[in-house]
Formats: sequence, structure tokens, C-alpha cells
Amino acid sequence: MGKPIRAQRIGNGSPTYRANSFNWLCDAKYINTKGRTITCFVNDILHDPGRTAPVVELISEDGEKFYTVAWEGSYVGQEIQIGPDAELKYGNILPLKKIPEGFPVCNIELEPYDGGKLSKSSGSYAVVHSKLEDKVVLRMPSGKMKEFHPECRACIGVVAGGGRLEKPLRKAGNAFYLYHAKGRKWPKTRGIAMNAVDHPNGGKSGKKKSGPSTVSRNAPPGRKVGHIAARRTGRKK
Repeated sequence: MGKPIRAQRIGNGSPTYRANSFNWLCDAKYINTKGRTITCFVNDILHDPGRTAPVVELISEDGEKFYTVAWEGSYVGQEIQIGPDAELKYGNILPLKKIPEGFPVCNIELEPYDGGKLSKSSGSYAVVHSKLEDKVVLRMPSGKMKEFHPECRACIGVVAGGGRLEKPLRKAGNAFYLYHAKGRKWPKTRGIAMNAVDHPNGGKSGKKKSGPSTVSRNAPPGRKVGHIAARRTGRKK
């Protein structure tokens, strides 16, 4: 008897595919300054096992402690500002409408005052592309142009930890613990290497996959494997 494919098991939400909560040090979110501009100090730089980037511990002038993703050039004792009247320098957090075009930004809010959602992985950043009256357009790390509310806040600079992928893992054990920290199962068995009863791509003679490799966007979970709604496949000629 076959078993549910990997995508179904992950979607079921079992503890096997859930990241351990103790691997996440904190919520890296901005505090709500309620329209004021406040000064904060970097109290410490910490390692967060569940993230690809380090985390900075900030203490505001009001004594409130919070955490956010570290930016390149951050150091203990550094003074930063959060608010609409903050200076334009690395580490400061401002609304997008106050940041000039061409500036790199990271830890971007998807909605105003949600604390920061996008471009938080190590070495990533977006660029302020253009500004209109009711929206700000950013060029995201993927190259896509995305529109944001002008009041959404972002940190000026690049997320620390860039170049992380340039160091080879060297050992299978390093890869295992890398994925294990985020609740991802590794190694992954190829579907074509399975039996036909266990996977839609399995059971073929040798490694040849007959039939189309693309699958409909509306395919059921047990069939939705491979190139999902692909516009094209193969090498560009």
C-alpha cells in the first residue's frame, strides 16, 4: 500500500515537519513608535539558530527592549533612530516615503506597523525604485517590482551575513543540521526513484520519465508534483 507523498505529509502539519520552537531566539520586529522618532542603542548581537542572519538586541530611550535582524556594519553600542525624522544612514528605520530612490533597504513591512516581514535573510536587500503619491515601488531581491504603502517602515542597509552560501557544506552532516534547525527533512528521495505506488513519478523503467513533466495548477495534492503550471521547461535555446 502506498503512502501520502511528501507534499501531503508536510501540508498535514505533523511534528515531523515542524520547526522546533526552541530553535527560534526571538521575534525580530520593530516596535510601534506611534509617529515619534526615538533613539535606540545596540545592546548585543546574537546568533539565532532558526535564521540565516544574526539578530541585534536594541534598547530604546524609553527602556523598551526589542530585537531586529542585524544589518551590515552593526556593532554593540551603535546608536540608531526609528521614526519619520530619522537620519538617512545605515541601520536607521524610516517609512518608505522618507527614503530616497536608489537606497538599499531590508526588513520591510508588508503592512504599516506589522514589524517587518520581507527581505530578512542574510545578505538580502531591496532597492527603492520609484515613489508615487499613494505608493512606493521597490525592486525586491528576486528582481520583481512590488508596491508598498508609503507608511511601511524599512531598515536602511543590507542584512548582515552575506556570502553565507559561498562556504561549502563539505559534509552531509552539516547539511542535515542546517535543514534540521528549520524543521526540513533531509536528504530528500527523488520521486522518480520511488515505486509507482508511492509517487506519481515513480515506477518507470530506468530513469526515463515518460509523459509531460508539467502538471496543472488545479491538480489535486496527490498529483501536484514536478513542474507546477510551468510556462516552459528545459534549456533556453
